[in-house]
Amino acid sequence: MFNNSETLTISLILFVALGVMLWGFNRAKKFGKLGILAWLQSVVLMTPWLLFFALFAAGIYLNLIGIILLLVTSVGAYIAIGKKLRSEGQEALLKEKAAQRIKMEEDAKNSSSESTNSADSSLRPEDSFLPIPQEDLAMIKGIFGIDTFFATETISYQEGAIFKGNLRGEPETVHQELTQKLESKLGEKYRLFLVENTDERPVIVILPSKNDPKPSNLTQKILAGFLLIATIFTTLEASGFLLGFDLTNSWSKVTETIPLSIGIFVILAVHEMGHFYFAKQYNVKLSLPYFIPNWQIASFGALNRFESLLPHRTALFDIGFAGPAIGGITSLLMLCIGLFLSHPGSQFQVPSGVFQGSILVGSLVKIFLGDAISNPLVDVNALVLVGWLGLVITALNLLPAGQLDGGRIVQAIYGRKTARRSTIATLIILGIIAIFNPANPLPLYWAIVILFLQRGQERPSLNEITEPDDARAAYALLALFLMLATLIPLTPSLAGRLGIG
Repeated sequence: MFNNSETLTISLILFVALGVMLWGFNRAKKFGKLGILAWLQSVVLMTPWLLFFALFAAGIYLNLIGIILLLVTSVGAYIAIGKKLRSEGQEALLKEKAAQRIKMEEDAKNSSSESTNSADSSLRPEDSFLPIPQEDLAMIKGIFGIDTFFATETISYQEGAIFKGNLRGEPETVHQELTQKLESKLGEKYRLFLVENTDERPVIVILPSKNDPKPSNLTQKILAGFLLIATIFTTLEASGFLLGFDLTNSWSKVTETIPLSIGIFVILAVHEMGHFYFAKQYNVKLSLPYFIPNWQIASFGALNRFESLLPHRTALFDIGFAGPAIGGITSLLMLCIGLFLSHPGSQFQVPSGVFQGSILVGSLVKIFLGDAISNPLVDVNALVLVGWLGLVITALNLLPAGQLDGGRIVQAIYGRKTARRSTIATLIILGIIAIFNPANPLPLYWAIVILFLQRGQERPSLNEITEPDDARAAYALLALFLMLATLIPLTPSLAGRLGIG
């Protein structure tokens, strides 16, 4: 039977999971049948993991075949709902385009005089106060039309202008067409942003391209190199700690730390390669990675910044998600392979109580090693430790804060307002953990890094209106859920009942 602490913990986890699902349902239902189908996709993607952890907490352990069956069933349901979603989406899209066409024809008849005035390149008196030269402003106004964006008001903004009006088509199509027209008239002199105003209505923002993100200078590149060298040292030091000695006092043993260090760096490298691969797909430039060294876990991972503008929020999601997805999968494979290879007499003897530190790792250890986890010391392969470190590094980068990978994912899927709130909530939670668990300085260190280096959001993409598709929203929920499963520990009593520790 569960004691009060276990009951409270399990109830809290179920309550949070149910709350997330209900919040997603409320967000999806305003989009009708398509929204509900998209919501169901996210539910079936998360269900096997929720069921797995719920059964595990109840003392029911699924073997590897059971886990695979759950995942296969989930994927099958996901694909089936996806087919239905695409079918319904095509029908809805045809109806929407027909309605837009009828509306555009009515607007053309009712506002012919307005469209004539809009097409007129003559400037109003107040236009002379805009920071954009009048000749450029006249050409910019010429790109608008009744079938794309019907501009009704021009407002000065920084070194450019905001154009209020009515969006007359699909945001992505309109943005591409207006951008091409702007480039054909003025080349690369200006950038066109399609964003939401404070009243949540689409507006066009024109800014000079000289405000684009700047490439890294020599000092920043030197700093990146210095941090890389420091991270190599802390990786060797952390590997020495896992091997049971202090490298700073035992440099003669440095060769013993190299295999573990290579494993950790493989995870760090594939993480960054994921970012750079998808950045290249979208013609987005990324800075060199700024690795953050740490004595305990070798590294917090790396920070990087965008050195060019993002085309849309989907690009922000894909680039931000790719790193932790590839790094996390690599880490999980290393962990599982290491557990599979573990046997009595393996290189490392780990106190079984250590595995209480993660719901995900503890459950996998129980599945692979069975009753061996109840021994005071558990013999494990080196890949288990490397994979676990990789999962922790990945999970820390998935925290939904600022310009971390998790922050970028939340900003891409849910918008800037939600991303701002999640950043504040994350910093508060890290602060509370640091206060109540002073023996572990990791939360405090990471909160300081976020607060001083990464708390701000990414600048708006060129097309900020079009949201990523629902499949990406489902992947975002899954990534955030696995992040929590990696970082949240088992309660001591529950772990003891399961034979861990």
